Amino acid sequence: MPLYAVKTTKSHEETSAELIATKAPDKIYASLAPEGMISYIIVEADDVTDIKNAAEEVPHIRKVLEQETSLTEIEQFLTPTSDVEGFNEGDVVELTGGPFQGDKAKISSVEPSNERVTVELIEATVPIPVEVRGDKIRVLDKEEWE
Repeated sequence: MPLYAVKTTKSHEETSAELIATKAPDKIYASLAPEGMISYIIVEADDVTDIKNAAEEVPHIRKVLEQETSLTEIEQFLTPTSDVEGFNEGDVVELTGGPFQGDKAKISSVEPSNERVTVELIEATVPIPVEVRGDKIRVLDKEEWE
């Protein structure tokens, strides 16, 4: 089945994917709003005109791209990535969530199996190891923490 990319309003991807699938359930086989893909959804149908007809009734759809999209083009958005990918021991990070939000810390260990990172708060008087989820930290540039 051919796949087509459909441009949507930013942050309305999931809604658009659900609505377009319900407008023509016999002609649209699947619709997908990959998490990392902003302002686009992927729709599976026999013909692009079927998608265009269904898209007329969906408020957040802006444009249906005429050219077919291959699975290899969107494969990177379909494979989940680890939250701790790219973190290394010794990196200086900022905590973006939890009770220590906004504090700077240094990574002491990375546990990819459970998506957690152990950090030590830099400004604390006593270095206490704190375990946080990988999506609750961001690596700081050298200029940001000096």
